[in-house]
Amino acid sequence: MPELPEVETVRAGLEKHVVGRTITDVEVLHPRAVRRHVGDAPDLIGRLRGATILAARRRGKYLWLDVAAPQGDDRFALVVHLGMSGQMLVARVGAPDHTHLRVRATLDDGNELRFVDQRTFGGWHLDDYVDAGVELPGDSGALPRSIAHIAPDPFDPAFDRDDVVRRMRGKHTEVKRALLDQSLISGVGNIYADEALWRARLNGTRVTDGISKAKLAELLDAATEVMSDALAVGGTSFDALYVNVNGQSGYFERSLNAYGRAGQPCRRCGTPMRREEFMNRSSFYCPVCQRKR
Repeated sequence: MPELPEVETVRAGLEKHVVGRTITDVEVLHPRAVRRHVGDAPDLIGRLRGATILAARRRGKYLWLDVAAPQGDDRFALVVHLGMSGQMLVARVGAPDHTHLRVRATLDDGNELRFVDQRTFGGWHLDDYVDAGVELPGDSGALPRSIAHIAPDPFDPAFDRDDVVRRMRGKHTEVKRALLDQSLISGVGNIYADEALWRARLNGTRVTDGISKAKLAELLDAATEVMSDALAVGGTSFDALYVNVNGQSGYFERSLNAYGRAGQPCRRCGTPMRREEFMNRSSFYCPVCQRKR
């Protein structure tokens, strides 16, 4: 599933290609792609037709377009769930349809915004802002109602590292679980959690209330650094399911130090890396650099 660097790469592409454009028409090609929208396809189409895209925004792994209704001052969010295989692609009107095309929004500049989703886990829905009267400047401002429970990510001006450390130490839970808790810190998924833990020399099974404040702060800094490094090269792509709006893959897979490297030598000490089951996923770590306690 895309994590913060991948979603930010998509958001930046949308900001470049669709912000300021008016949606002239919408076509829903698969009902599951709009199953989260309360009014189903007809309502979503009706509200988006003629609307203008004002901004592309993100919090953690959650993406939305700030949209203005064609008449009046009504502003709402087009929330995009990428799921496991969702893609937001920009193509010229008349270009061959992508395989697994689920939603098509025609824009006033001769382009289409296409939602492609092989596994149909993702989708679009329209949402009100939790405080519709709040202005929406360069940062997140108001949040869509369905995203309001998500904590700030490390790149958000509202992120408070010391507060996150305090809250982590107030829990008795494995530190990797805490990293993945989107109500504590958003944007970190399985890949970047393993990478941050490797950089901070922490085993993911360590319990948060037994880790010093300084070490937890180091871990959060490591998570920020690794996601920043990944963002610089377009994120991590293991297959063709994650691409940016131009259909290009990210290249951070080549720089991974932990994730997916079971049996390969640790890049720091040379010990073979290990893989363990974790929350129906996998954890990768060095048994020497990241000793268990």
